[in-house]
Amino acid sequence: MADDNPSIMHHVSIGVTDHAASVAFYEKVLATIGAKKIFDFPNAVAFGKQFPEFWVQLPGDGQAAGTANGTHFAFIAPSKEAVQAFYDTALEAGGSGDGEPGPRPDYGPDYYGCFVRDLDGHKIEAAIVAM
Repeated sequence: MADDNPSIMHHVSIGVTDHAASVAFYEKVLATIGAKKIFDFPNAVAFGKQFPEFWVQLPGDGQAAGTANGTHFAFIAPSKEAVQAFYDTALEAGGSGDGEPGPRPDYGPDYYGCFVRDLDGHKIEAAIVAM
């Protein structure tokens, strides 16, 4: 891996209840920020722009999927329009709103984002941030 890679994480995985429905949800929603399927296995699919960064999978232990209180996953959006598209697409695909698109001055002067809940209740975010 190159030393100039700005990422600090290799990937993250979430457990889902209905694999096919969740994959369809994330295919639509993540396309709004330029991400696509990178790997497609029977019980796990990885999304990213170039690398398999965000995995959607059935829980490995065979138990029900759950969400962690206080945990959310934030995706980088290229524009305010992409944040809006992320939000709208998530709602159209069966997600629920948890914070409409808009400025988040508590997070920083240039922070703009939205929050939604996916089909299993995982909190996801799209945001643009000037660095």
